[in-house]
Amino acid sequence: MRERLLKESLTPWRGLRRLVWGALFASAGLGLFTMLFRVSAGNAVELSDFGIQAGALTLFSVLLYFDRTRNAD
Repeated sequence: MRERLLKESLTPWRGLRRLVWGALFASAGLGLFTMLFRVSAGNAVELSDFGIQAGALTLFSVLLYFDRTRNAD
């Protein structure tokens, strides 16, 4: 119990944070997929909107990567 509390004090709210990063990553991925689907159907998508979605997907994947659990073994 003490070890778990010490671990939590070093990385507070990790579970909630990872849940938020995961939800935002999934949202950005779904948005990018929707835009790609619209382009494949022949509709126009602004390049700035596509860039925002691609940037969001990249940002949240980097945040998930850096917030991972690291083992010191």
